[in-house]
Amino acid sequence: QVQLVESGGGLVQAGGSLRLSCTANANIYSFNGMAWYRQAPGKQRELVAAVTPGGSINYADSVKGRFTVSRDRAKNTLFLQMNMLKPEDTADYYCYARTYGFPAPPDYWGQGTQVTVSS
Repeated sequence: QVQLVESGGGLVQAGGSLRLSCTANANIYSFNGMAWYRQAPGKQRELVAAVTPGGSINYADSVKGRFTVSRDRAKNTLFLQMNMLKPEDTADYYCYARTYGFPAPPDYWGQGTQVTVSS
């Protein structure tokens, strides 16, 4: 059973930075992709950034140029560096991992970490 634990959320002023971490109890390079999602109050969960097994990263248009995803193999950790934060970035941020399997590849979610950006 894969477990994902996020950390790094908090309260920050607009224009500030935060770095979120997602640590897995498994080799993250064995996953069939990982991603960061977020869910703002009253809104649907949305994709922030996705990492393919080969390391390609796709970002939501709303965060391009401000957010950066990276991975640490030794620590089995996925990071989300968030710069130039805006109040509209306020949300609960979730780490997601998809593994391999047939017919339905198991996927896993972290418990979420809250990010609040004040104006």
